[in-house]
Amino acid sequence: MKKRKMADEMRPIRFECGYTKHPNGSVLVSFGETKVLCTVMVQEGVPNFLQGSSKGWLTAEYSMLPGATIIRKKRRTISGENDGRTVEIQRFIGRSLRSCIDLEALGEYTLMVDCDVLQADGGTRTAAISGAYLALKLAIDDMLNKALIKDNPLVRNIAAVSVGKLDGEFRLDLCFLEDSRAEVDLNVVMDDQGNFIEIQGTGEETVYSREDLNKMLDMAESGIHRIIQEQEKSFEENRRSYEKHW
Repeated sequence: MKKRKMADEMRPIRFECGYTKHPNGSVLVSFGETKVLCTVMVQEGVPNFLQGSSKGWLTAEYSMLPGATIIRKKRRTISGENDGRTVEIQRFIGRSLRSCIDLEALGEYTLMVDCDVLQADGGTRTAAISGAYLALKLAIDDMLNKALIKDNPLVRNIAAVSVGKLDGEFRLDLCFLEDSRAEVDLNVVMDDQGNFIEIQGTGEETVYSREDLNKMLDMAESGIHRIIQEQEKSFEENRRSYEKHW
């Protein structure tokens, strides 16, 4: 493992917009060696519990491809069921993304979000949320361009990052080797105004104090600010490229 210069330094972040052509929005997100393909497809209509409500819906699925880790991951279609971790992560992604969209402004459309881990090296859920938000923004932009909706239903930018305590030191954006040894593990989702959307915190091998929590949240906020900057930069570069092409 390559040692980072500072504990609060993010791994290299990259968002590649339009990575695949068929979805309404697609992004390949990289947090260091972790790579997740995030796609959003628009489907007309909503689930039964929302029919006639004039509200839309967003649902998310998460999976890890067989070659994403050193030990081959069995395909979900073969096993016939999701493991508990997969279900928990995809619910986490769905909750986070629904927090940034006005479902009434969306109208009766369903946004199908898929996050497929191509390569895992820690922080797959936080990379997935950060990449899926940008894919969602691209999909909404596509819906506006096609006049499927009149107004932009996105109400805030969001991103997510991990923080941990390792050998008594707080570290941002943990890779697998760091995460596997962490005494405390935190996953944080925030918006661009510094508001919290969800915090998942676990004392893996020890307890942590309120002071520890505050330090980790401050570190997470700094990381999320950088991620959102990269999201916006990639979105604008993709928009300019699209306008130039046409």
